[in-house]
Amino acid sequence: MGYKWVDVLDIAIELDELYPDVDPMQISFPDLYQKVLDLEQFDDDPSHCGEKILEAIQMAWIEEKD
Repeated sequence: MGYKWVDVLDIAIELDELYPDVDPMQISFPDLYQKVLDLEQFDDDPSHCGEKILEAIQMAWIEEKD
C-alpha cells in the first residue's frame, strides 16, 4: 500500500533519504509537490493536496534534518 497525503511523516522520512542535499527550509511548494508525486510509493490523488499538507510535509522534513 502506498503513501497518501496524510502520511506526512512517512513522506518526510522518504524525502530526507532520497534528497539528503536538499534543504527543506528552502524548497518551494511546487518543487516539494513534484518530489512527493515522484516518490515510488506515493499513491494518492494529486488533486487532494493543498498548501496546508505541503506545509506539514515541509515541517516534518525539517524535523527529520535535526
